Amino acid sequence: MSAEKIIKEIEQKYQQLGENPETYLKGLLQAKPINYWDYIQVDTLLSLQKTRTDFKDEAIFVMYHQVTELVLKMMIHEIAQLVENDLAEAVWVDKLNRLNRYTSMLITSFDVMRGGMNYDDYNTFRSTLTPASGFQSAQFRYLEIYCTRLENLINEEGKKHLPANPSTEELFEHIYWKDAGLNRKTGKKSLTLRQFEEKYLDSFIALAKKVRGNTLEEKAKKISNPSAIFVDRLKEFDRLYNIEWPLVHLETAQHYLDSKGETKAATGGSEWKKYLHPKFQQRKFFPHVWAQDDLVHWGDKK
Repeated sequence: MSAEKIIKEIEQKYQQLGENPETYLKGLLQAKPINYWDYIQVDTLLSLQKTRTDFKDEAIFVMYHQVTELVLKMMIHEIAQLVENDLAEAVWVDKLNRLNRYTSMLITSFDVMRGGMNYDDYNTFRSTLTPASGFQSAQFRYLEIYCTRLENLINEEGKKHLPANPSTEELFEHIYWKDAGLNRKTGKKSLTLRQFEEKYLDSFIALAKKVRGNTLEEKAKKISNPSAIFVDRLKEFDRLYNIEWPLVHLETAQHYLDSKGETKAATGGSEWKKYLHPKFQQRKFFPHVWAQDDLVHWGDKK
């Protein structure tokens, strides 16, 4: 494209916006060239690792979780596009391939946690993190809400206590992740759960109401005559995110909290052996694509 044509299109662009193109062109003359460190905000990004102890591997722990949060943000970015638009199956397959790659990254990245920190140092500095917990990742919960109906985030025990025609608020009272910090018999909540709900519960409820009827699960059901590859990618995402990743997380927790038979408590106080296992969580995004036997034996293979 010639320089004259580029300038003409720039002028048309700003004229359509009701702006004076010359003002923007003059501004461009004064603008500094972009560079990598400013565009990526490298200095800011590398300043965000704030440790609470002098143990060197605590910095690894912080950076690992920050990377995880960035990957979750990428996933939500892809999922929101599918939820908020009516897109062709080919676009869905592309987005699902991306989601499966991102989830595979999360699964393999646990090697950083398992093999990248000194066992004794971790079990010393982790005590300064209480009551903080990875359980408090809001993005993890936002992703779940985008992906599926709240009913699919309630395990069989929770479903026994649901009222008829439950409201969104009532569904959240019985959502699976509350069991990590709520004694259902006494009603007592851990500080970890109380802090988490105080900060994020209203936003979870608002998002659930916003996407009701248009979750990823419900949008996927609207794809007419879905291809085998489309269904396969849905199943792969469900399996990777809701079975494989929790199991790797559980195995890593066992390495640090139970490998010497000490059965240490999680920093958030949860019964982590029970809470982390997919057989207990029973979280499924797309139950309609699975055979009944698969649903009954969810997470049993490991």
